Amino acid sequence: MSLQAISIPAKTGKPPAGLFVALHGWGANAQDLASLAFALDLPAYQMLFPDAPFPYPYSPGGRAWYNFPETYAFESDAAFAARPDLVESRRLLTEWLRSLPDLTGVPLERTVLAGFSQGGAMTLDVGLGLPLAALLVLSGYLHAPVQVGHAAPPPVLMVHGRQDQVVPMREAERSRDQLLTLNIPVSFHELSTGHEISPEVLEIVQNFTEELQLQPDPAT
Repeated sequence: MSLQAISIPAKTGKPPAGLFVALHGWGANAQDLASLAFALDLPAYQMLFPDAPFPYPYSPGGRAWYNFPETYAFESDAAFAARPDLVESRRLLTEWLRSLPDLTGVPLERTVLAGFSQGGAMTLDVGLGLPLAALLVLSGYLHAPVQVGHAAPPPVLMVHGRQDQVVPMREAERSRDQLLTLNIPVSFHELSTGHEISPEVLEIVQNFTEELQLQPDPAT
């Protein structure tokens, strides 16, 4: 089994300078985030929006990277990291991301991985182990101990709302602090918003991604 994804080509009509991959949250699906391709002004990027591998148990059409136990409290521990559904999602997402250079011609070093809520947790879980350009965590959290896969982990953008009733601000702060203790570069933005991707969030994402200044391979 592999991940199914919505792919939107670069608006320039040329080979993409980079990839922008966005992971949806619990109970949503790829279509839920595909509008980011039109909300963000990143014409040189190819956009990819994968569906999580598991069906959402509470409504048709929704997908999940893993299901939450009733007592879940955003604990970043090895026991939760070993959940079979999380292990499977981690494997599938890692394999799919590693396949993208062959499919798109864009190396991982020019790939931005973003995620909202549970998708943000998956972004940190998998992204810190890959040589990506950057990680964007929107209303996200750490659900497992940090595993850095190489000497220079990608920079991390975290954006979180003080009024978030789904993932409390304290969880974002705790996640940020764990990353900083490992010398992972983090740009942290605290907003007066809820659990959402607001226009203010989009502006931060736009500016951060533009500042990466990814350039296409001269050979393409």
